[in-house]
Amino acid sequence: MSEIKNKKALITGGASGIGKLMGKLLLQKGLHTLVIWDVNENLLNSVTNELKEQGFNVLPYVVDVMNTDTVIATAQKVKNDAGKIDILINNAGIIVGKSFAEHSHSDIDRTMKINSSALMHITKEFLNDMVITKCGHIVNIASAAGLTSNPNMSVYVASKWAVIGWSESLRLEMEKINCDVKVTTVTPFYINTGMFDGVKSSVIPIVDQNVAAQKIINGIEKNKLFVRMPGIVYAILFVKGILPARWFDVVIGKWFGIYKSMNEFKGRK
Repeated sequence: MSEIKNKKALITGGASGIGKLMGKLLLQKGLHTLVIWDVNENLLNSVTNELKEQGFNVLPYVVDVMNTDTVIATAQKVKNDAGKIDILINNAGIIVGKSFAEHSHSDIDRTMKINSSALMHITKEFLNDMVITKCGHIVNIASAAGLTSNPNMSVYVASKWAVIGWSESLRLEMEKINCDVKVTTVTPFYINTGMFDGVKSSVIPIVDQNVAAQKIINGIEKNKLFVRMPGIVYAILFVKGILPARWFDVVIGKWFGIYKSMNEFKGRK
């Protein structure tokens, strides 16, 4: 079990949504220092003030994770200010939510950088200290979209497939060198944070953000390899593995309605 009490954690995209909720839960469990990275300065200041008023130790940093130079420089500042990070939660992400033909080149680059490449650059900056001390936990927030294709979110799907492949490979590398750095890959269905406003799901329930945050923190404490929610997400790979592609399209796309779930997508305003 990964200890939380007296540890230091960094959450990207930690000023809103499940990032903010996870930070609160970690602090309530005795976390020593919470480091928050977010691109939204107003939200960052708001949540920092809220948590400091409750007596918690919070270090906020305005960071655009698309900018690798900024990531590297800010990571060094965090290490100078807070010391070693014990728990890294790569949570920041975006979705464009339209057909691939409607994507601009900028949409593609931005989605892949924030959702995929940034996680690797950020982890690289903090991983070495974890390996040296043979202690640490890395949590990568992917998506159930990384397990199955879906219209109107093709680039988002691609970015999350990349996260899952990289995250699992990183876990295997850490196990290979026996350094006791844990890696948890999170693959939730749609979460009601506002990021997916307008999404419709008639069969698989949309995940409550409080439930999602709690399950992820529980996953850290129990050193889970995967946190998937709701439970039916665990069956996707099995079903995909045994069914021909066209039958999978019928089951997941038609019967479960996944392929129509983004038809009325609005997203966060």
